[in-house]
Amino acid sequence: MFFILSKVLGFFALPSNLLITIGLVGLVLLLTRSRRLASWLVVTSLVLLALFGLSPLGNLLMLPLEERFPPWDASHGAPDGVIVLGGIIAEDVSAARGATALNEAAERVTVAVELARRYPNLRIIFSGGTNALIFGEEAEAAFAVRQLEALGVPHERITAEEQSRNTVENAVFSRLIANPRPGQRWLLLTSAFHMPRAIAVFRAAGFPVEAYPVDWRTTGPIDRVRPFPSVSEGLRRTDVAVHEWIGLLLYRLTGKTAELFPGP
Repeated sequence: MFFILSKVLGFFALPSNLLITIGLVGLVLLLTRSRRLASWLVVTSLVLLALFGLSPLGNLLMLPLEERFPPWDASHGAPDGVIVLGGIIAEDVSAARGATALNEAAERVTVAVELARRYPNLRIIFSGGTNALIFGEEAEAAFAVRQLEALGVPHERITAEEQSRNTVENAVFSRLIANPRPGQRWLLLTSAFHMPRAIAVFRAAGFPVEAYPVDWRTTGPIDRVRPFPSVSEGLRRTDVAVHEWIGLLLYRLTGKTAELFPGP
């Protein structure tokens, strides 16, 4: 039930979806006697879409997330394993085309391959089921395993975790598979903006991991004043950042994490 509710509310929590909905409601109300309210809603929708899409707001929200955890320090020695979180594969396109279709978070799998080559004894757990609410799809982990093998990682070093539908389940199911022993070091490999929420749930699940952020979307502090070249690009950045901040808040309020904004 929580999963279904989170998907429905998550749709309207994204600024782009919410602002378009406000504008559409305004257009419908133009056909009624509430034309003053309708005009106000349409204008508000257009102004906020422009603000969220062209101003640096998306970067202002994204930067604190991405800079919370520094790049992983390899000087501490070889890790025993790495948890690679899903969210890198377009499952519907991959299934339809019969070929793995990677999205903009593809660094999660390419960096996992680099680590496998650098550390021959490294175990890899790819955690990702399907988060589809209506249409059933093959688990993302199945596609990811095939991609890792195609890039040269031996099958016996990879374990697919195919049950998880969200970050909380990523942590719970990955811990069961890894069964980490005292003294072992496990890396958590995910996008930099997603790392604070991911670390929070892994800590809550009793699985100590070291952050290995990848897939940065911002260039640094200069992005705080840099506008976006297109509305679509700015809205996309704002949607991703708002999704993470809302996730951090809801996970804390519902007791799924013990920290609102965890750090190193």
